[in-house]
Amino acid sequence: MPPRLTTPSLFSASNLDAQQTTPKPTTHSSWIHAHCDGGARGNPGPSGYGALIQDNNGAVLAELSEFLGMRTNNYAEYSGLLGCLQYALDHNHPRLKVVSDSELMVKQIQGKYQVKSPDLKPLYEEAKRRIAKLDGFEISHALRHKNKDADRLANEAMDRGMKRPGSAAPIPTPIKATPYPTKAEAPPIPIAFANRPAPAAAAPPVPKADAMLRGFTRDGVVHILGGVTLPDGVFVKIIRE
Repeated sequence: MPPRLTTPSLFSASNLDAQQTTPKPTTHSSWIHAHCDGGARGNPGPSGYGALIQDNNGAVLAELSEFLGMRTNNYAEYSGLLGCLQYALDHNHPRLKVVSDSELMVKQIQGKYQVKSPDLKPLYEEAKRRIAKLDGFEISHALRHKNKDADRLANEAMDRGMKRPGSAAPIPTPIKATPYPTKAEAPPIPIAFANRPAPAAAAPPVPKADAMLRGFTRDGVVHILGGVTLPDGVFVKIIRE
């Protein structure tokens, strides 16, 4: 699935005829700047990346946001970098500066860290191939609070993938089982017990709270076998045999 891409409008309604002729690609000489971020909820888990791309004067050129499926956090970080590189190549921007809050990825691209993960190595090699096609490239690390826009776009991608409000692509959410009974459920209906004479010798034993008892019903009354008497106010669970 290609990333969601938004860019400023190039044409207005007054010059609609200008859209009929496709202009030749223009190679830009100035630097563009990209803030990218990636994340995963679960690591691995539902993941996505986001990127904000601006020109040299700070004007927004594009916002990238893509859901990646069940991936790791580092996979998502590399996917964000690859998205920025591809944008620069596709739109003829030969000079790109990237800011990321992933220290691992930044130092691997800079050659300060080795890439040992078999999952990240293909992404690293693809990033290097795309970087080699540019005339200029720089990458630097920044703390997350300086990368808020990219973080927002990455979370929007994950929200869409997890089918939260306003999202599109669903990811199944596991259902957590709860023990019976729960507070949210209605309590079991109290059961009326048959009157029985008190034993002559000793008081009948009182079963433990989790004891399994056997009995039968007659005329809507539960009769418990074994001479067991339950105190008043006890709730029981009946399993039909």
